[in-house]
Amino acid sequence: MSDEMKIEKIAKYLHESHASKSRFQNLAGDLAPDSVFDAYKVQKALNRLWEQGGRGTVAGYKIALTSKAIQELVGVDKPVGAAIFSSTVHQSPAKIELDQFVRLGLEFEIAFEIAEDIPKNSHYDAESVGAFVKAIMPAFELIEDRDADYSNLDPMTLIADNAWCGGVVLGSPRYDWQSIDLSSTPVDLLFNGIVERANTGDAMGNPLNALAWLANLLAEQGRPLKKGNIVMSGSTLATKFLTRGDHAIYNVDGVGSVEVQID
Repeated sequence: MSDEMKIEKIAKYLHESHASKSRFQNLAGDLAPDSVFDAYKVQKALNRLWEQGGRGTVAGYKIALTSKAIQELVGVDKPVGAAIFSSTVHQSPAKIELDQFVRLGLEFEIAFEIAEDIPKNSHYDAESVGAFVKAIMPAFELIEDRDADYSNLDPMTLIADNAWCGGVVLGSPRYDWQSIDLSSTPVDLLFNGIVERANTGDAMGNPLNALAWLANLLAEQGRPLKKGNIVMSGSTLATKFLTRGDHAIYNVDGVGSVEVQID
């Protein structure tokens, strides 16, 4: 079997697993990617199948595993990037149907809107990539982990499986964001009446660091960030796994809030 045939075979297997709402399983045997490079090729092939199947176009990207503690747990030394599809982008306040998911998690993030195409012939850091940010907004990521076993998680399977991105909920954008210090902006979560607090620096020290990492990764892969893309920069708080009736409001100081109800 050629490498390209294997890539397509794995992508079709994952596509069918999502369609049947099968439990997440590590890829093994002749379905296991041979490298991280191949895992991302599987992800892109899976993305094409979803685009053809009605998920819409790629509206942006997410960054997973931004926490060092989570990276150590999974056995990687860098984050993971994955696509967001237009049909899964919701505006706040949103109502999300729980039965659309095998197991739904919620994460709490800063999202970026990209102002213009980011050239792929440069290496970006937090300062240089910030020039391409049109707006920032508070956001939820909807995590569809398909009841994965976190104690035995294969990172290459996570990459191939599009890093469990089930969608996003976006708050109102703030365009005059440049004076905000994203390395230490306070955030608070009101989840079913209970408050938790953190700050935006909990995502790689600064969400702009995460954005720079993603811009460099996608440029290397030949799919650089485009004008209008939404980028989810990683969660500032631990994932919440949801049940029907859950309600969350996530507020980023000086930026705004985002709200979701689980039905």
